[in-house]
Amino acid sequence: MLIQTEPTPNPATLKFLPGEAVMTAGTRDFATPEEAEASPLAEAIFSTGEVEGVFFGRDFISVTAAPGVEWAHLKPDVLNVLLDHFSSGAPLFKPGSAAGIAVAPAQAIEDDPADADVVAQIKELIDTRVRPAVAQDGGDIVYRGFQKGTVFLALHGACSGCPSSTMTLKQGIESLLKHYIPEVETVEAI
Repeated sequence: MLIQTEPTPNPATLKFLPGEAVMTAGTRDFATPEEAEASPLAEAIFSTGEVEGVFFGRDFISVTAAPGVEWAHLKPDVLNVLLDHFSSGAPLFKPGSAAGIAVAPAQAIEDDPADADVVAQIKELIDTRVRPAVAQDGGDIVYRGFQKGTVFLALHGACSGCPSSTMTLKQGIESLLKHYIPEVETVEAI
């Protein structure tokens, strides 16, 4: 089995492509070893002791190295964990875990029912134009709400903590949404 790697815009995060589906639906973000207990794979990656985040996408796994850890040292360990997992056919999640939950529900902003059409347009643009591009960089972006002209989004995977995430939000996503949806005034990460 060959597992390819790709850099991400976040220098602390590397994207691993096992050449097969990782998640059949949604994504899953593990920010702590305790959260990773739901997945034998995430748990094994955290067990290296040098990881501060694991993210499962449709066909990739993004791993964020802990501060001060060099990828030259960590990459072989993560590759070994991934090879062992995918060659063994082990399940991605433990039985009874919250496997079906897409990105862990973070704080959400309650939408005004009067904004239903605007919210539908925002979600459509995020799902069709933004999320595929963000997934290419090893992360995900999830709609969390719209209130008084502000769109609230949650960043996951390589996007969380990425030095260029503010620029992506403001110059990329905000510009796109404002272009197509005049009611959007700004975009904020939560």
